[in-house]
Amino acid sequence: MADCLYCDRNQTQKDLMIEICDLNVSTVFLFKEQTYSGRCIVAYNKHNVELFELSDDELLAFMKDVNKVAAVMKKQFNAVKINYGAYSDKLPHLHIHLVPKYEGGPDYGGTFTMNPQKVYLSDQEYTEMINKIKEGLNQ
Repeated sequence: MADCLYCDRNQTQKDLMIEICDLNVSTVFLFKEQTYSGRCIVAYNKHNVELFELSDDELLAFMKDVNKVAAVMKKQFNAVKINYGAYSDKLPHLHIHLVPKYEGGPDYGGTFTMNPQKVYLSDQEYTEMINKIKEGLNQ
């Protein structure tokens, strides 16, 4: 689809996130803004906007991908809770933000901020975080 951040894989997307890997029916990205340490996005590989647009098999496969990444994030980053956000108001493509929350951390007990633009890492720190996620996904 034209002008879709996830379908086009354009520079805007690369400025916001780093591609980690493909899963069964989705792609995992590390969100560059890391106020919530370990935050990722799981984007469906076909251009759909709503969960109800998927067949039962597609929905199950997508949610299994989301579930797998969430479990890895909780374990690898010692998160207390994973928050899930599926908005797509301004980026119409089915994707879910997986946001680790930590007791005493930013917005714990409340809604996460979409892009606080406060915490960015070095290339080495992003690489280390991505390696932890890949390691967990391969177990």
